[in-house]
Amino acid sequence: MLGARRKIGITLILGAMVMGGWMGGCSSLSSNHIDCNVVRLQSQAGRSDSEIASALGASVADVASCHGPEKSGNASSGGAPGPY
Repeated sequence: MLGARRKIGITLILGAMVMGGWMGGCSSLSSNHIDCNVVRLQSQAGRSDSEIASALGASVADVASCHGPEKSGNASSGGAPGPY
């Protein structure tokens, strides 16, 4: 009897962990974050912010926020490779 309860308990805990991970993953998919690399490439191709926003299903303000200085990489290096 105790073995069956233990197995049910473990199954319930694992199920709760899987559901929690699934729910956490879904919330990250619904964020308003857009890929600024895509925006940069589309801008270089000559598309306007409104065209890019329409294609990505985002707002023009979200697209415009990607036009600031690059935020990834080593900002202090200025793009030059470091000493090796």
